[in-house]
Amino acid sequence: MDFWRDWPYPVALSVLFLVILLRANATYWIGRAANAGADRTRLHRLMETSGYRRARDLVVRWGAPVITVSFLTVGLQTLINLAAGALRMPYRRYLPAMLIGGVLWSFLYATFGFVSFEVWQRLYERWPGPAVALLVLLVLILVGFIIRQATRSRRRDHDQTSPEGADRASGDNVGA
Repeated sequence: MDFWRDWPYPVALSVLFLVILLRANATYWIGRAANAGADRTRLHRLMETSGYRRARDLVVRWGAPVITVSFLTVGLQTLINLAAGALRMPYRRYLPAMLIGGVLWSFLYATFGFVSFEVWQRLYERWPGPAVALLVLLVLILVGFIIRQATRSRRRDHDQTSPEGADRASGDNVGA
C-alpha cells in the first residue's frame, strides 16, 4: 500500500476506476459466455450456489440499479456482475449502471480505504498491541459473519430440498 501514498489523488482514483472497469466487465462477459456452456465448467458450481441464486434473483427483480448498488458491497458485486452477464442483461443497460457503481467504488476505496489503512498503520506504530487486537477482532467478526451466512445458506438449501421444506417453500401447509 505504500506505493499509493506518493500518487496524486486523481491518479490513484483513475487507476482504481480502471481496475474496477476491467474487473466488472470481465465478470459480466464471463457470465455471458458461461451461460452457453456452464454445465461443462467449474463455473457451473459457482452458479449453483445459493449466493449466486440470490444475486441472480436481485438482478431479475431490480435490474440495472442493483448493479450500481452492488459496488457498495463486499463480495456481492462479483456475483451480481456474473448474474447480469449470465442473464444476458443488455449491455446498454449494464454499462451505465456499472460505470456509476465503479465511480462510487473508486471514490470510496481511494478515500476511505486508504485512510482506514493509514489510521491503522499509525495506531500500530504508536500502540502495536491494541492495533493488532483490533485487527484480530475485526477478522473474527468477519469470520463469524461468513460462517453465519454459510450456515444459513446450507440450512436454507437443505430446507428447500427436504420434503417438508419443499412444502413450506411452495406455500403448501400440509399439516394445517
